[in-house]
Amino acid sequence: MITLLLRAGKVKILLTTAILVALTSYLDWLVGRNVSLAPLYILPMMLGAVALSPPEIALLAILCSYLRSLFDTSGSSAELTLRFVFAVAAYFVSGLFVSGWVRNHQLVRSHLVRMQIEQNLRHEAEEQLKVMAESSPAAILTVDGNGVVLAANAAANSLFTIPAGETVQGRKIRNYLPVLADALRAQTMPAGLRTAAQCQGTRENGEVFLAHMWFSLYDTPEGHRLAAIVVDSSEEMRAREEQGLRQLLTGNRIMATALSHEVRNFCGVLERLCESLSRTHNLAQDKDYQAVVNLIEGLEAMASLKLQTRSQAVLEPVPLKEVLDNLRIVIESDWREIGGKVQWHLPAEIPQVLAEPHGLLQAFLNLVQNSHRAVQLEELKVLNVTVAHELKKVIVRFEDSGPGITAPDNLFQPFQTGASGSGLGLYVSRSIVRSYGGDLKFEPRAHGCTFAVELEAV
Repeated sequence: MITLLLRAGKVKILLTTAILVALTSYLDWLVGRNVSLAPLYILPMMLGAVALSPPEIALLAILCSYLRSLFDTSGSSAELTLRFVFAVAAYFVSGLFVSGWVRNHQLVRSHLVRMQIEQNLRHEAEEQLKVMAESSPAAILTVDGNGVVLAANAAANSLFTIPAGETVQGRKIRNYLPVLADALRAQTMPAGLRTAAQCQGTRENGEVFLAHMWFSLYDTPEGHRLAAIVVDSSEEMRAREEQGLRQLLTGNRIMATALSHEVRNFCGVLERLCESLSRTHNLAQDKDYQAVVNLIEGLEAMASLKLQTRSQAVLEPVPLKEVLDNLRIVIESDWREIGGKVQWHLPAEIPQVLAEPHGLLQAFLNLVQNSHRAVQLEELKVLNVTVAHELKKVIVRFEDSGPGITAPDNLFQPFQTGASGSGLGLYVSRSIVRSYGGDLKFEPRAHGCTFAVELEAV
């Protein structure tokens, strides 16, 4: 009933109320003062209260009481006054009752509408989460305090190679990921525990794989709960180790070449000394002398390995920006720890270069580490990384605020004395860059030190 009245609108309700007031007054006038129709005025009061505010209800109560008093039975002045006051109070209270009833009805309807909206939104969110979990390539699962899987998506069944028609739900997680079972015994904080881990996992068929996990612990009235996202990192590890092996072999080849270079220089000096001794002491026919010469020649032949000018690997276009982004991730935390700063001056468009991404990153990293050591005692610790595109070359410059280089002529010589490491850093870095058809150069500056890496643009 209230809903129908509210739908009628305020104007129609007030118009109907006015008609009822007029009709009740007319009937009261017709019957005269012998019969009182005071109770009939409650009907327009209750109808009008549906659309009126409390002050407006009070005015309507006064109006109805006044009309009632015009056709009321006779009495003393005090009696008539009391009747008027009681009538106003009765009409006003009845109107407030209806007004409160209507307001509560509206509040209930509004609350029900909000509940329906929230329920729809919750249902929609649950559907989206369910679709996201089921379509996720990562395994998503929840585990109870006893280590039993409560729920899991299709990727979890695939990760653990659960037979078709079966599910990992209801099985012990210790059989697959013992780390998660151990984590359930940990004492959780009030805010829960959120962390990542990498461990060995086992599939249903006994196959071992490398698992990378992100999981959280939380408490419920039923006890500990664990939610985890698990991915198989075996392929990434295999690719990383293979790449590391290739880099190791490349580094060994470069170091062997550097050693061969020094041995050849040593053999050349020995050959000149032997020639001088042969002329001075006429040792050309001496068997021992010839044996020494043969040993020197054999040693020089063994040391004849030369570093190729181009890498044996097939070079491909490498996005230089991605290599620099990886370099930023690796180095910026170290510079922040010493109170330094790395300033990047990169153009909007950085062309691709002909190289190998891991080797190029290692060459860049070696230059940055040299600058990092050079600025340790300086008040200003800044490294500027600049990329410039010049003709068919892309030049990456590393300029630091260190003390500079006192003997630049010996920079790229292997096995330098006084070097902080093996003395091969710059030699190997230049050899790596040259294997890509580029070059590593030192550019003199009045202050600081600058190295330029030249690469072939694609």
